[in-house]
Amino acid sequence: MLGWRWLVVIVMGWVGTGLAWAAEPIVFGAVVSATGPAAFLGEPQKNTFLLLEEEINAAGGLDGRPITIVVYDDESDVNKCVLAVRRLLDQDKVVAIFGPSLSGNTLAVTKVAAAARVPLISMAAAEKIVRPVDPWVFNTPQLDRHAGITILQHAKAAGHKRLALLTVSDGYGQAGRQVLQELISAQGFSLVADEVYGPKDTDMTAQLTKIVGAGADALICWGTNPGPAVVARNRMQLGLSIPLYMSHGVASPKFIELAGPAAEGILLPAGRLVAVDQVPDGHPQKAVLQAYVAAYTKRFGMPPSSFGGYAHDAVRLVAAAVRKAGVAEPAAIRDALENLQNVAGVSGIYSYSADNHNGLDASAFLMVSIQGSTWKVLP
Repeated sequence: MLGWRWLVVIVMGWVGTGLAWAAEPIVFGAVVSATGPAAFLGEPQKNTFLLLEEEINAAGGLDGRPITIVVYDDESDVNKCVLAVRRLLDQDKVVAIFGPSLSGNTLAVTKVAAAARVPLISMAAAEKIVRPVDPWVFNTPQLDRHAGITILQHAKAAGHKRLALLTVSDGYGQAGRQVLQELISAQGFSLVADEVYGPKDTDMTAQLTKIVGAGADALICWGTNPGPAVVARNRMQLGLSIPLYMSHGVASPKFIELAGPAAEGILLPAGRLVAVDQVPDGHPQKAVLQAYVAAYTKRFGMPPSSFGGYAHDAVRLVAAAVRKAGVAEPAAIRDALENLQNVAGVSGIYSYSADNHNGLDASAFLMVSIQGSTWKVLP
C-alpha cells in the first residue's frame, strides 16, 4: 500500500447515462497536482477531467466505446508523480496520459512514458517539454516563448529598454528565465538585473530593492502562486512604481485573490478564457470557450481557470486523434495527434506536426491588465 494519498477518479459516466455499451471502455490516465502548493493548477484540471468524461460518455463515447479517465494526485511532489505515471502504465494499462500539471514533474516522467511508447500530453508550459521534440510527448499550454514574445512586444511599445527578471527557482521559473534571457538579448533590450527567489520564500524586498537600484524600466516576474503575489505585495509596500509584468502562470482569479489591491495594474499575457466576453464573435475559439465556461460553471458552481483549460484541450485533442485514427491504441493516437490541424481549443488553435508538439504560437495570447480585480484586454 502506498504511503501517500491517491486521488482516483474513475467515474463510469456511461453507466449513469443508462446506455448499454457492448465494448470495453477506453482507459486514459491523468496525473494532476490536486493538493499541495500547486493545487490551484491541479484542482480545476481534475474537475475538467470529470466533466469531460461525463460529457463524452453522454454523447456516445468514442467510436462506440465509453471512456474512463483514471486520475492520480501527485500532491505537487515529483517523486509521487513518477510513481503515479508508472502505476498508470503498469497497472491501469492506459492508452494515453494527460498531465502532469507542473513543468518539473513533467520533465521527470517524459522518458518513462516514451519508453513505454504511450503518448503523454502535458499540461505544463516549459519549452523544454517539447523542444527538442520527443515523439511521444506533447503539451497544451502556450509556451514560455509565446508568453515572453507577447510581454516584450508590449514592453517595446511602451518604450522600456532596461529590463529586470525575478524568477522562481523551480522548473517552471528557470525554464522561463532561460527563454527570457535569450529573447531580451535578441530583441535589443538590456538585462540590468537577474534575480531569483525560492518557491517557499515569503519576502522579496531584497530582490526588488536590487532591481530598482539597477535602474530597470520594467520588471518581469516569472513564477506561479504564491510567489508572484508576494512580489506584487512587496512592490506595493515599498511604494515602487516600476511596471510589473507577470507570466501566464498567474492567469487565474487565485492570483488576484492572493495579491489583493497590489494586483491592480499588473500586466501579463493570458489566454482568451480570462476574458471570454471580450473575444469577438466569429473568432474560432469563441464557441469552445463559451461551452466550457457554461458547462464547468454549471457542474462545479464556479467559472473555470486557464489551467483547467489545458486539461480540456488535452482531452479534446486526444479524442479527435482517436476519431481520426479509428482505433484507441497508443501508437495510433500518437500518429494522429501529430497530424491534427487547426483544432480550436480553450488555450488556442492547435496545429501539431512532426517537429511541433505544442501546436500553438504567440497569437494564442492576449496582453491583459488587472483593473478593478478583473482582466482588461489591452489593444
